[in-house]
Amino acid sequence: MQDRRGLLIILSSPSGAGKSTLAKRLMAWDEGLKFSVSATTRAPREGEEHGREYYFLEEKQFKDMVTDGQMLEHAHVFGNFYGSPAGPVKETIDAGRDVLFDVDWQGEIQIRNSDLAKHALSIFILPPSITELRRRLETRGQDDAAVINKRMQKSWDEISHWGSYDYVLVNDDLDATEARLKTIIEAERLRREQQPWLQNHVRQLQSEYEDTQ
Repeated sequence: MQDRRGLLIILSSPSGAGKSTLAKRLMAWDEGLKFSVSATTRAPREGEEHGREYYFLEEKQFKDMVTDGQMLEHAHVFGNFYGSPAGPVKETIDAGRDVLFDVDWQGEIQIRNSDLAKHALSIFILPPSITELRRRLETRGQDDAAVINKRMQKSWDEISHWGSYDYVLVNDDLDATEARLKTIIEAERLRREQQPWLQNHVRQLQSEYEDTQ
């Protein structure tokens, strides 16, 4: 098989729609798929390593990278900065591996406006219904009613931006949604932009054609 360039695969969804489970299944499906490691200005927690869970940066270093265009996307959350360094992503896709991003709609827009936008594939996961979304959040058993209500409010804000994505899937059946995701990724890997070897191949065809004239 000819070499290809990797994709920036963006998965977004409201909390409870199944994005994390689908991301884990994709990583198990393709061992070459790399999960994007974010940078953050927060302090490392016990057991975390620089470059594994996060790239731990000083605030000035982080802001300098944003100013220099070295962050594909970034946000300020609960007093700390988070972002996706462009360098490691570019190295990975140039090596022919896909990079999986778990970002919200704001991150998706920033990546769409980056220098690597032509290699981006964005997919939004919708729940089958608001009732089912709340049920999933409640059955987790992780949050009280007040927290769940806040998550539901944030979920609707996320859902309202579905129209900016390349693909939108309704996760009414996890196995079926996983299968559709794989189909999308396999097709997108064949995009002309993802196969730089094609240009040389066409030149070779042209040369062979001219030799026969």
